[in-house]
Amino acid sequence: MEKITEKLLLEKGSPKTNKLEQIKTLTLSKLGLKHQDLPVKLLSRLQSLERWDLSGNRLQELPKKLELPALLYLDLSDNQMEDVTTLESLSGLEELKLEDNLYITVSDNYKLMVLLPKLRMYNGKDISTTANHLRFVYTENLMTRITAVWEKSFSLPDPITTEKMSALETSFVDTARIQVKFGPNSVSDFTKWRVEILAKEYLRSLTEPQEEPESKEVNETKENCDISTPTKRKQFASAIDSNISLTPRKKLRPDLPASPVQDSPRKTSLRLRPQTLTQAEPVRLSPRKTVQPPSTPTRGQTKAETPKRGSKVRHMQEDGAQITQRESVGKKELKRDVDMLATLKSCERTQPVHLKPLHVLQCHSKQDSPEDFSTQLWACAFQPLPDSTGGGRGSRLVATCGGDSLCVIDCETGMVMKKYKVPGEEFFSLAWSTVLMSRGKASAQHCSILAAGGKRGLVKLIHPRNNVAYGEFRASRKSLSVLRFNHHQGNFLFTGSYDNKIVMWDIGGVDVQYNYKVVQLLVLEISATPLHICLPPTSPSSHLLTACEDGLHCYNTQLGTNSTTKRSKDMEISFPIYKKEDKDHDYHTIDGLSFLTDDIVASKNYMHGCIYLWSWSRTKAQRPDKKSRAVCAVVLAELQWTNTEIPYLALNTCPGQAYIVCGDDKGRLWTYHVANLQKNSFQSGKPVQPTEVLEWPTPVRKGHGQLDGPSINSVAMDPELQFLVALSDKNMVIVWKREESS
Repeated sequence: MEKITEKLLLEKGSPKTNKLEQIKTLTLSKLGLKHQDLPVKLLSRLQSLERWDLSGNRLQELPKKLELPALLYLDLSDNQMEDVTTLESLSGLEELKLEDNLYITVSDNYKLMVLLPKLRMYNGKDISTTANHLRFVYTENLMTRITAVWEKSFSLPDPITTEKMSALETSFVDTARIQVKFGPNSVSDFTKWRVEILAKEYLRSLTEPQEEPESKEVNETKENCDISTPTKRKQFASAIDSNISLTPRKKLRPDLPASPVQDSPRKTSLRLRPQTLTQAEPVRLSPRKTVQPPSTPTRGQTKAETPKRGSKVRHMQEDGAQITQRESVGKKELKRDVDMLATLKSCERTQPVHLKPLHVLQCHSKQDSPEDFSTQLWACAFQPLPDSTGGGRGSRLVATCGGDSLCVIDCETGMVMKKYKVPGEEFFSLAWSTVLMSRGKASAQHCSILAAGGKRGLVKLIHPRNNVAYGEFRASRKSLSVLRFNHHQGNFLFTGSYDNKIVMWDIGGVDVQYNYKVVQLLVLEISATPLHICLPPTSPSSHLLTACEDGLHCYNTQLGTNSTTKRSKDMEISFPIYKKEDKDHDYHTIDGLSFLTDDIVASKNYMHGCIYLWSWSRTKAQRPDKKSRAVCAVVLAELQWTNTEIPYLALNTCPGQAYIVCGDDKGRLWTYHVANLQKNSFQSGKPVQPTEVLEWPTPVRKGHGQLDGPSINSVAMDPELQFLVALSDKNMVIVWKREESS
């Protein structure tokens, strides 16, 4: 056995360096090591270590309290491991090998899945779905039974003393271990171990209630924002005959006639034709003018007259409150300027970009007809680079959806690389993610997948690179309005649907045969149709923001031991424009939402004509109103946008380049380079002007005249803003390219 020294670690590690802190890969296999041979103090200096091979030794356990924050891969195969709980401190592990360890049981495998929250690959197989089932669903069932044991036979002592609580804990834990029965007998050891941990946590939760901190932001923000509980909005859609099948394009206009059944592509049959991915040539165009009567209401049409929130106009507070508000304006504006200056400083290295139109594609036509200028295109997103370190260029492949098809387009060439069609479907949303593909004994590799959904309530799972549509699952019996992956945990997918729910799914990974498994983890009860879903960059696994027809809501999505799998909103975020509502004006529909930085959010209220920039952290820090659960957004700036009554024209952001872009109803793109904004623009009542408004390129198709600018339903940018893609309500994909300044 060779003694572990700094010299040995430097010899066995890579890249070659003279500092332990720079080692990323370390091979200590077949050295006859026991756990006492691993010096914790020395090994703890390996702060950059990502891969560690300890196979072929005589380890029964690992040293406790060994923390390696960057470690992703650990090979402990062919050892003598017995106590797997010693791996708990390696909480960042994603891949673990424990093959050929004689004493490892099924219960030990389950313990590892709970102890290591990020573990996805175990002995060369993707176990993320099973692991998340154990972490959340199985745990929830155990908690229900543990709670029942407590409520039936136990109560807190009075008075509470250390001795009494110690005796109570022993009695309660022992009783729970005996009485709680769940799962097969083969994992009873795991169940008892888990019950003991959960029972102790439950008892602590009864004696150590967590208080929400009072925020000093509350008073000043309430003065500037209406957070009174609104009267429930009248739902016009419910008055429509349920026997008439309509394409669920957000909200129906009450002043438009119901669409005839034959106009809607919705079918009662859920059977699909065999799925195929085909390559198609895009149609180059300037589309001809068409005049179409309004039949099925869509996002491209004028929204219904704004539903009334109440018969009375909201009034300002009493004169005294108004005076207080005026006195506080100076302080608020100063604080707001400070926040925006901090943002400008973080973005000061970026420069405004110059964009020119490169391609106009007509690739979602019904039956591939070049005369189709009616198919609405709804969502687009650039492909992320699998396992990207951020050092290289972003992908130039963008996915677009609309009608019955989904396309993957090369922005540079304008070629449609892949096209996926489902006759009878209408796709409303899509999302990219990166999951692991297991390859037997070889290391798992990252692969980019695409999820898409729409009218039928089914989520399609596609691996575009291999030209494979490998699966589908039913996310709702109603149509899907939005899809969003958790960018920190690529197998977690959120689906929003027209039954006013957001569901969190674990879609797992895939193997080389494209076997996969989907598990439902969480259901969020929404008060209206969700239009957009955003996950805060710094806490994507604990918070979710959703822009809805009736406001902006925040939910707790933390999957913990004491959490229920069905949840209602934590708070509703209110905006200053709400104070201008009356019986004819309702600004509660939030039809644009995206994070610009880790803290600053861009959002758009229907019919407002401006885009709000507001602070997520300062807004979240407030204590919600007890009845309405409302807090007021801490607004940092307002960006001037167009005045239009066309709803659902979504904005998007490019954080790396400090850009916000939103299309309008005339085919124009309003662009805002935040780093280029002036401090003196952030004054009350003076919205910030756009950096540039890109005019509609008016493409020309041979034999037809120019087409007026359509409504831009959606936009997307790659991380480096080399390309900007806009989708219209007239079956056109417009690709803009960055012009390098000379």
